Amino acid sequence: MSLPRGHRAGRPGGFGRILALALAFGCAGLSAGCFQPLYGNGATDPYGAAPPIRNALSSVEVLEIDAPNGTPEARLGVEVRNALIFGLTGGAGQLPPAYKLKISLKGNQQNVIVDITTARPDMQIYGIDASYSLTEISTGKVVLTGRASARQSFDIPGQQQRFARARGERDAQNRSSTIIAEQIKSRLASYFVSGG
Repeated sequence: MSLPRGHRAGRPGGFGRILALALAFGCAGLSAGCFQPLYGNGATDPYGAAPPIRNALSSVEVLEIDAPNGTPEARLGVEVRNALIFGLTGGAGQLPPAYKLKISLKGNQQNVIVDITTARPDMQIYGIDASYSLTEISTGKVVLTGRASARQSFDIPGQQQRFARARGERDAQNRSSTIIAEQIKSRLASYFVSGG
């Protein structure tokens, strides 16, 4: 004696599938109101209790990044700071500062592929490691600390094309600094949304 087709082992019947789908859609509908966009303006809050994330980010003053003059880190510090200021304010100007953000950078370079006949590198990776702390100005308390890192590769076309190598390295540094700024901005945004 065999079971009806829809009730064989491992295969739920038609009613079970409909019930499972109804339950899934019901749970999705109930939890839909629990989410809010990270960069939303808080307009859906009926009491206006949630301040816009844009205003919170615009109240962060990014301090100058200390690095010895003439080093790659000095240029990268300017790149990261400029990208972060633009990312936090959107180019609209800064609000009166309520927080100070201090960042320190360290750059490094690694050979990835080395030509076995000349012992010269064919590809390298430029990386940046950053640590940062966010201080509330009114209390002087450090409310957030974190680290960010980025690694970008670049090709070395040969000894005869040293300017192409310098340009490739510069582009890798610029890409790394943009990634660092985005990581820090995302961490700050999640801090302001979660309230800690």
